[in-house]
Amino acid sequence: MQITILIAAVAGFSWLVVVGLIALAVARKTRGKNIKGVITGIVVAFVAAVLLNTVSAGLVFIEPQERGVVISAVAPKGYREEILQPGLRWVVPYAENVKVYPISKMTYTMSIAHSEGQIIGDDSISARTSDGQEIIIDASVMFSLNPSEIMSVHIDWQDRYIDDLIRPSARGVIREAVAQFKVSEVYSTKRAELAEKIESDMAATLEDNGLILSAFVLRNITFTDEYSASIEQKQIAEQKAEEAEYVVEQKKFEADQAREEAKGQKDAAITEAEGRAQSQLIEAAAEAEALRLIAEVLAANPELLNYRYIEKLAPGIQVMLVPNDNPYFLPLPDLDYIQGTPTPETGD
Repeated sequence: MQITILIAAVAGFSWLVVVGLIALAVARKTRGKNIKGVITGIVVAFVAAVLLNTVSAGLVFIEPQERGVVISAVAPKGYREEILQPGLRWVVPYAENVKVYPISKMTYTMSIAHSEGQIIGDDSISARTSDGQEIIIDASVMFSLNPSEIMSVHIDWQDRYIDDLIRPSARGVIREAVAQFKVSEVYSTKRAELAEKIESDMAATLEDNGLILSAFVLRNITFTDEYSASIEQKQIAEQKAEEAEYVVEQKKFEADQAREEAKGQKDAAITEAEGRAQSQLIEAAAEAEALRLIAEVLAANPELLNYRYIEKLAPGIQVMLVPNDNPYFLPLPDLDYIQGTPTPETGD
């Protein structure tokens, strides 16, 4: 691109030189001076200017994000069928010119905001749902020209593809898509489905006209004041219902928790009682077994009980007085007198 600008600049400067030399020749001629050398300079400068201007008219630089359509006076169809690709290209000077089209992504926005879209002022889309409700939509269409369809775009639309294709097609597709949904579906359950349908239909429309849809953005949906108020009231009612349901669920949870806690206490009490009963049974069985063993030992050694009784008495006891009307619990053996004291029977 810089070389084409440089050549055009040099060509323009050459014409200035020609004009300057002509003015110089006229001045010298008026004074009666020789202008032969000046005439030669004019001729040389003129030839150089024509050549440079011709080269400048024939050289075209196509940017990487561009493609060129060659309008030709010498081609049978009035244009070259081949599209100019990026780089420095040559066309027939004065007989051909190049119309450049961008193939980079572009965005066309339609918005209710005053200066947000391509058109200053309210450029939003008014559409009606299947149940007759009016909604206002802000949207953006991201698109690009199909590099292989540049010639078709040039023939069909030239520079009008934004105003005469993108804008009206988007508005029409949006209105047709909205008409297939209820207003309640648009603002809640099927908003994503609506956006997908618009994008699909828009992509097909652009493809048929040599463009590529990169993305469709459903920026905003606005409802009428009356319907917005009804939505707000409905949301408030739903929120209150959810809060009431939450309270009920909380109370139910607390009741279930109390029941589980009572059941746990009951099970713990039963387990504790069963443990005590089992312990008592074990103790009773142990005591019974102990008594059985004691009984067996006493049966085999009847004097053992007397021995154990005497053993439990104080070590120094020698005489024990018992009321005459109180029987002995145990069959005690005869007690001898203290050693050295005669017994009544022997008199010793």
